[in-house]
Amino acid sequence: MSETKREKFIRIAEARTNKIIDMVKLLGNCSNKAVYDYTKEDVKIIFSAIEEELKKSKSKFDATDSKNKKFKLR
Repeated sequence: MSETKREKFIRIAEARTNKIIDMVKLLGNCSNKAVYDYTKEDVKIIFSAIEEELKKSKSKFDATDSKNKKFKLR
């Protein structure tokens, strides 16, 4: 039996989302000041980069609807 596009999306999206969540948890481990030295600016830069990539990724899902629209003046 062949996997549907929906089933494939669920399988891949769940796996990738779980990987991202695991990596964010690992990043959180870097907050231990007994082991690491960092500044508030370092943290700001890290999370700004992550938030920017999240925005880009989310916009790709929103943009799929607009790709099929044709230009019209009225």
